[in-house]
Amino acid sequence: MSVSRVSAVRTALAGGIALSSVLLLSGTAFAHVSVQPQGEAAKGGYATVNIKVPNERDNASTVKLEVNFPLDHPLASVMPQPIPGWKAEVTKSKLSKPLELHGKKINEAVSKVTWTADGSKIGPGQFQQFPLSLGQLPEDTDELVLKAIQTYDNKEVVRWIEEQKDGAEEPENPAPVLKLSAASADHHGGGAAPSASAATDEKAGHDEKAGDHEEAAADSSTDTTARVLGVVGILVGVAGVAFGVLAGRRRSA
Repeated sequence: MSVSRVSAVRTALAGGIALSSVLLLSGTAFAHVSVQPQGEAAKGGYATVNIKVPNERDNASTVKLEVNFPLDHPLASVMPQPIPGWKAEVTKSKLSKPLELHGKKINEAVSKVTWTADGSKIGPGQFQQFPLSLGQLPEDTDELVLKAIQTYDNKEVVRWIEEQKDGAEEPENPAPVLKLSAASADHHGGGAAPSASAATDEKAGHDEKAGDHEEAAADSSTDTTARVLGVVGILVGVAGVAFGVLAGRRRSA
């Protein structure tokens, strides 16, 4: 092998190792506790969100998660979805200023939800999602910072509580942030039921689309048949030419 070729191989290997290291480090950097809405999380409405918790350790399992809710933008309702193998506890705190919801004054709001392993855990190389139903979402902010604390079975505690500063790099342990979209018309995080005329128009549209699909299928079937017949004709023609050539050779012989 020439010197130049050996040098090229070494360069390629070095580049591959460097790229692999970057990818591995990037994967570690982005593996943090986060909050992701299922659909829309609109101001003034209700939403279902997932708290996504990856296990970042190779020799320990996650056995506890604590998610804190801001009381300066309180939520009157926070309901965890039951998860097999986990016990959920909802903690409420008194509000300095009562919250008005559906014409009623509420003096306390959810300040924390804690999940504790009860026959289950998040092992190395695994993650778990903890669904929550939230409402009514505040209308005076664009986001909710949900500070989280993750506990491992080796007693290690990771605090995901650092808030992102404008123009600064992402912190080492960023707090989960729920982004809120503009308020929707019905304030329930979902669209209203379609009217009768809209339903009729939608049905007509579906019928028209179905007719188009059937017509397209028929055209496709006709086109396919024509192609098959064309190929068969070509093969028959080729066979006839070959037969004629062979017959001519036999006569010459």
